[in-house]
Amino acid sequence: MNKPIHKLLDISPNLDINEWLKTQAKEYQLKYLLAHAEDGVIWGKFKDGQLLTSDSVFDFLPQLDPLTLQQCRAFGETSEVMLWQTDEGFKARLIQDEKDTEFISENHILWGTKADKTCDEFTLVSDGSQGLRHAVPLTDITFDGNQKLLYRPVHLSVRHYIDYDDSGVARINLSRLVNLTTFKEVKK
Repeated sequence: MNKPIHKLLDISPNLDINEWLKTQAKEYQLKYLLAHAEDGVIWGKFKDGQLLTSDSVFDFLPQLDPLTLQQCRAFGETSEVMLWQTDEGFKARLIQDEKDTEFISENHILWGTKADKTCDEFTLVSDGSQGLRHAVPLTDITFDGNQKLLYRPVHLSVRHYIDYDDSGVARINLSRLVNLTTFKEVKK
């Protein structure tokens, strides 16, 4: 079995995050962005060579700011680019599928039991009485509290890559984000 490409990427110390991410998106066919900052979660979507972020639609949400950014992942069907903050500045790496790469797919359920507002390419979703909110770059989300549909329909697709040690024991050695989706029906 082939292993995925896994390598560090060159990054400038005086990085313009938006421009760098747009370049990576074009080169590796990346579709979405998920960033974690000190002040919250930032979602994004690459469209027509631009990066649209959740704060551009809902101005009260956190911005993609190098001073508060902890890490971000730009991802698509075949690749993920991850950027993270260290004491020495930003570091970046690429994971890219090769033909016949062995992996396990998994879907992670995301917060969001109702849509508060849909605007442009994003839906502001909330969960519970705590008021937890984030704006995902999807607009076709159907929420249903009576369990005919999933209670939390927004899912993040993750791919786990398998490697074998010298004795043949399999283990997951890498994981990456693949897609952002909604599930409309509970599978029985």
